[in-house]
Amino acid sequence: MAAADDQAKSKGNAAFAAGNFTDAVRHFTEAINLSPNNHVLYSNRSAAYASLNKFSEALIDAEKTVELKPDWSKGYSRVGAAYLGLNNYNDAVLAYRKGLKIDPNNEVLKCGLSDAQSGQGRGRGPSSSFGDAFSGPEMWAKLTSDPRTRTYLQQPDFVRMMQDIQKNPNNLNFYMKDQRVMQAFGEEGVKMPGGSPERKRRAESEPVKEEKRAGYKAQPVPQPEPVEVSEEEKELKERKVLALKEKEAGNAAYKKKDFENAVQLYTKAIELDDADISFLTNRAAVFLEMGKYEDCMKDCDKAVERGRELRSDYKMIARALTRKGTALVKMAKISKDYEPAIETFQKALTEHRNPETLKKLNEAEKAKKELEQQEYFDPQVADEEREKGNQFFKEQKYPEAVSRYTESLRRNPKDPRTYSNRAACYTKLGALPEGLKDAEKCIELDPTFAKGYTRKGAVQFFMKEFEKAMETYQAGLKYDPQNQELLDGVRRCVEQMKKASRGDLTPEELKERQAKGMQDPEIQNILTDPVMGQVLGDFQENPKAAQKHMKNPLVMNKIKKLISAGILQVK
Repeated sequence: MAAADDQAKSKGNAAFAAGNFTDAVRHFTEAINLSPNNHVLYSNRSAAYASLNKFSEALIDAEKTVELKPDWSKGYSRVGAAYLGLNNYNDAVLAYRKGLKIDPNNEVLKCGLSDAQSGQGRGRGPSSSFGDAFSGPEMWAKLTSDPRTRTYLQQPDFVRMMQDIQKNPNNLNFYMKDQRVMQAFGEEGVKMPGGSPERKRRAESEPVKEEKRAGYKAQPVPQPEPVEVSEEEKELKERKVLALKEKEAGNAAYKKKDFENAVQLYTKAIELDDADISFLTNRAAVFLEMGKYEDCMKDCDKAVERGRELRSDYKMIARALTRKGTALVKMAKISKDYEPAIETFQKALTEHRNPETLKKLNEAEKAKKELEQQEYFDPQVADEEREKGNQFFKEQKYPEAVSRYTESLRRNPKDPRTYSNRAACYTKLGALPEGLKDAEKCIELDPTFAKGYTRKGAVQFFMKEFEKAMETYQAGLKYDPQNQELLDGVRRCVEQMKKASRGDLTPEELKERQAKGMQDPEIQNILTDPVMGQVLGDFQENPKAAQKHMKNPLVMNKIKKLISAGILQVK
């Protein structure tokens, strides 16, 4: 969230610096939606509004800045600037003085205070009869009543020019070339004092003398609100502020698990401002907690649709999709029910690759697979497939046998006999790692099943891991002491180990066995053990000490392992 609002803020700052104040307002608004308690964002948007001469909106944001950060002097500078734009010099003075109490040496506040005080002085001075033509709502009423000037009021640049002239009649000099302004103050529009062009020029150049001659007394000039759009924008701003308050109250209710109240508060926020999809995603979260999954998904769909219309942050859209996917998972009863949830999580990840969403996707895929296995489970069909595999094995068609055993395991993954049979196939095919894995799974499912030990021991024997094969056969004999396959396996291992201890291995066999032994982590640990290093040294240099070591069962066991691996030879 922090990265998103920082990104929006940076875009706003860039737009402001380029003079694109409308874009700046849009970017700052986006940042505020993501981080509604960041006082800097309100301050920046206030400045952008002021640059657009939207001083009412600028004032709302400035006051929000002060509310969030009352000890920040810049907030009062924004308030003062907004009041200056509204010609409310008294409140502007108060705002700048408050700011200077916090930061007495702030030059911006000092300059602002000076401007506001100058404005107070101008407000107390006499105004001209020429200026009277521009004051009050009468001018706007006349412009509205005349069909030839009424359409101009729909043009923002014309309204701004008229407001500027109303604030200071002398500013008319800047707009003399605009035909709309001249028509508004000509014979057809608002009548200027004196009637003739010559009198108009005198009024423009000598407003003070005209004031004295007319004996006009200054009256407070009300700020007109001629453009209806400004009222709508102001109302929209107020509704946004109210909506955020409802959201905050909803968040508090959600934390207290007061879900019914939270739903009502988020609903009010949505009614006040439908341009913030976080209200929808928050209400969806409440529905999710309440088990109202259909309502949750409806809010998520609305949030995605509205978010795309508003070009909302992709993270917000991803959040809505993730929440919908979670609701779909909660509703899933069969494996196919997980498919729309998985698809929704994948869509969310295309919007924003969130670790939490990725985790939910993996969990949904795993749950779907487990349900598929449960739905496919059929012990009777599994037995039929295993018998087909047995027939292929007898015919020495080992690949076909593997295929049938695999199908049998899909139907019943808990049958140790099928793992044992497939391990035998893999051994015949020379796929020893796969055979070892199946044999170990067979033992895991049924530790008393002797076939599992014969399969595992056979694989280890073919891998020339005679010590390990011996341990496997002996483990099986604990459950079936008279099992001939296990007894034969022990005998074969003993022969191979004696062959190594007698030094009867060919150079090629010895080299192969040593290379394999050096890859064994257990052999590596024995060779790096300082105690065993001393023992092996004594065998070469101190036979008496070596005899003492031979009495230690642990040492003898390690020596046997080294002999079996071909690392240590006894002559």
